[in-house]
Amino acid sequence: MAKMRTVDAAVAILEKEGATEAFGLPGAAINPFYSAMRAHGGIRHTLARHVEGASHMADGYSRAADGNIGICIGTSGPAGTDMITGLYAAWADSIPMLCITGQAPVAKLHKEDFQAVDIESIAKPLTKFAMTILEPGQVPGAFQKAFQLMRSGRPGPVLLDLPIDVQMAEIEFDIEAYEPLPVEKPKASRKQLEKALDLLTAAQHPLIVAGGGIINAGASAQLVELAEILNVPVIPTLMGWGAIPDDHQLMAGMVGLQTSHRYGNETFLQSDFVIGIGNRWANRHTGGLDTYTAGRKFVHIDIEPTQIGRVFSPDLGITSDAGAALDGLLELARERQAAKTLPDYSGWVAECQERKGSLHRKTNFDNVPIKPQRVYQEMNKAFGRDTTYVSTIGLSQIAGAQMLHVFGARKWINAGQAGPLGWTGPAALGVVRGTPDATVVALSGDYDFQFMIEELAVGAQFNLPYIHVVVNNSYLGLIRQSQRGFNMEQNVSLAFENINSPETNGYGVDHIKVAEGLGVKAIRVEDPNDLPAAFDKAKALMGEFKVPVVVEVILEKITNISMGVEISGVNEFEELAETAADAPTAILTKA
Repeated sequence: MAKMRTVDAAVAILEKEGATEAFGLPGAAINPFYSAMRAHGGIRHTLARHVEGASHMADGYSRAADGNIGICIGTSGPAGTDMITGLYAAWADSIPMLCITGQAPVAKLHKEDFQAVDIESIAKPLTKFAMTILEPGQVPGAFQKAFQLMRSGRPGPVLLDLPIDVQMAEIEFDIEAYEPLPVEKPKASRKQLEKALDLLTAAQHPLIVAGGGIINAGASAQLVELAEILNVPVIPTLMGWGAIPDDHQLMAGMVGLQTSHRYGNETFLQSDFVIGIGNRWANRHTGGLDTYTAGRKFVHIDIEPTQIGRVFSPDLGITSDAGAALDGLLELARERQAAKTLPDYSGWVAECQERKGSLHRKTNFDNVPIKPQRVYQEMNKAFGRDTTYVSTIGLSQIAGAQMLHVFGARKWINAGQAGPLGWTGPAALGVVRGTPDATVVALSGDYDFQFMIEELAVGAQFNLPYIHVVVNNSYLGLIRQSQRGFNMEQNVSLAFENINSPETNGYGVDHIKVAEGLGVKAIRVEDPNDLPAAFDKAKALMGEFKVPVVVEVILEKITNISMGVEISGVNEFEELAETAADAPTAILTKA
């Protein structure tokens, strides 16, 4: 066997495990690992400007395509603590991501050495596995276990902390003798799935709730086929959006308090049975549980057994990988279809389609400053079916989810549960790394954009082109709207008179100058009729210069976006679309 440094063994393992895309910042305590990457040559590294940004890039890369695992690398001390928000975002949404940190020498860990922090303890609540590796001989096994855990059961992130003397130590290691550990995923039995299908087919108005677990399992095609055989409408969650295309006749809309469709909520309230697959009954989806559960039976299928019954107790709970469950349900559904024992749900489907054709929010406004609804209308026109959208939180994300269209799995990439401001830009860069031929469009409010705006320079340096739509109302809009219940508007305005940029007209930060100073292209739009030309120009600039292009849209300062505390009582602040001209890009249905 060959004798080598532990870091050389670790890098060889990364390649064998298929994790070859890294994002990070070098530093003294992690330099041995960087030297191993340089000597090996098989790991591509993207230099971030902030370690939190690197963690979101790795997260975005992992979300971009089936099987991806992004790597985030940083030095000791604050590099690890900077990764915590990234670990939280990945943990909350079941995303595999490998974080690697440098550390002070083993003998110094208890002596408050420079940048020596117990990152293992800090990271444990937000990871599937966190370990400071104290013995050189444990390095291969720790990496082997990390990859197994990231891929087994409910996916999630891990953190491995490497003291510098452990990195430099030599061990006997043979990469040819290394094998990844088997991935463990539970599988529903035929008997369990027969019971689930019996409950569904006994209902009059059944629905399938499609969660992010279906996306994680790469099982969107199976979901669509099952829905078509059963002829049962599908409600995707925010994390499952795209599992069934928006224009499919069985896509019945999203349900929830914020990121939802009016027709989706109305259809759900008319249902009498729900089978949730790979979802977690998030509170922004359910609202009040009494309203959500009243009058309907539930089956819950999830890969993590402790998720079942966590929010409410279903009539039947099944622990299974979403893909395995869908494969089993498909087999049963085909058998019953051949035996002609499936119910006819065509009347129920027609009701759902009628709601989908009539309950749309108005988007066609000509106001100056621009109303946000018009921005999403023009985005629907400008960007095609293959567009991948990236967003995190705020009124921009909420309105975008209500009005944009998504046509495939992993084409809506969103930090759904954690929702950290600043995630969008770096995550979009990771998505570009993961899908270099895709059209990637990020969506931010002005504050999300400002949080990690420095990462635009990464896109310029490494030629990672995407379009970043920034809807700027110079407000923390979602917080301002939530403060209405307290009869206040406190510490939420970002507006000021910019002495260097009077052309911002009191909106404050000159995003155009900042973006251009970071090496990317930028366009400002103040009239809604200029949006189509701006998006066309952005696509041309992105193609010519291979860098991010910012399209800043100056919005009216105050817009309240539809939301509420119960799915039966969402507050609508704008009128319904009464004619096709009121919402010209609304999807009605498609046979």
